[in-house]
Amino acid sequence: MSLAMREAFGNKLLELGATHPELVVLDADVSSSTKSKMFGTKYPDRFFNVGVAEANLVDVANGLATCGYHPVVNAFSVFLSLKSLDQIRNVSAYNGLPVILAGAYGGLSDSFDGASHQAIEDIAILRSIPGMEIIVPSDARQAELALEYALTRKGPVYIRLNRNAMPDLPEPDDFGSGRAVLLKKGRDITIAANGITASFAVSAAEILASRGIDAEVFSVPFVKPLRMDVLGKSIRKTGKLLTVEEHVFDGGFAGAISEKLMMGNLRPMFDAITIRGFAESGPYIDLLAKYGISAESIAEKAAALMT
Repeated sequence: MSLAMREAFGNKLLELGATHPELVVLDADVSSSTKSKMFGTKYPDRFFNVGVAEANLVDVANGLATCGYHPVVNAFSVFLSLKSLDQIRNVSAYNGLPVILAGAYGGLSDSFDGASHQAIEDIAILRSIPGMEIIVPSDARQAELALEYALTRKGPVYIRLNRNAMPDLPEPDDFGSGRAVLLKKGRDITIAANGITASFAVSAAEILASRGIDAEVFSVPFVKPLRMDVLGKSIRKTGKLLTVEEHVFDGGFAGAISEKLMMGNLRPMFDAITIRGFAESGPYIDLLAKYGISAESIAEKAAALMT
C-alpha cells in the first residue's frame, strides 16, 4: 500500500518547490487536509491561504499566473469545480493561463461528510471547458507524475486527488503521453479503469481468471486529452469493453470513451460502472462497493459482457 495520494502530492509540491521558483501554492484554508501545509512551512513567501472562498482563490491564482508564476490551487474537488466555475471558465481557460487545479478528496473519498462533500460530477463539469486538461491519478506515484506533467503545460490542468491510500500500480513509462497504462494483458475483454478504480480492476481480473476469462486491464488517468491508440488496439482484439470510474455516468470517463468510440467507428459490446446518483455517509471502501466499485462487482459486470 502506498502513501495516501494527498500525502504524495504534498511531498512532491515540497520537492518541486526547490527546483521551480515560479511555483506558488494557494489553499482554501484546508492545507492540513490537502497536505499543502508542508509547502507553506518551507516557502511561506510562495504560499497563500485565501480562506474558504474558492472563487476568490482561483482568481488570485489567475492573477499570479499573469505575472509569470505557475500556481497550484488546493481545495476540495466538489467546491473547486462548483464554486469556482466562473473563474475557471472565464479567466483560467479563456485566457489559457497555466493554473493547476488540485481537487482534493475526489469522488467518494470524503466519505463520512456525505453527499454535500463528495465530488461525483466534477469531471463532467470541467471536461466541457475548452482548453482544460483533466488527470485522475490511480495511485500515489501517478499523482506525483501528474503534478510534474502539469508544470510543463501552458494552460489549465485539473488533477483530481483521492484522500486515501490505495495499492501501488506499475509505474508508467511515458505518463506524459496520455496513453492508457497496461496493467495486465488479456484476450477476452478490455477493462479501462479511471482513477483509483484501477486497483479494483486488477483484482477483478484475478477473479475472472478463475472463471476462465482472460481480461486485459488498463489504468486510464488522462480523461482529457483522451488517447485511444493503445485502448483502441485492445478493444479491436477483444470486442468487449468495460469502463470503471468514481463519477456519475453523464459526462464522465464513460462518456468520453463513448465519444471516442463513435468517432473511431468502434462498436464493442460495452458497459460502464459509474456512480448512479448522490451517495451517503459511510466508510469509504464500503461506499465504493455499494456503488459497484469493488473487485467482485467489476468481475460480475465483465462476466455478463461475455454471455
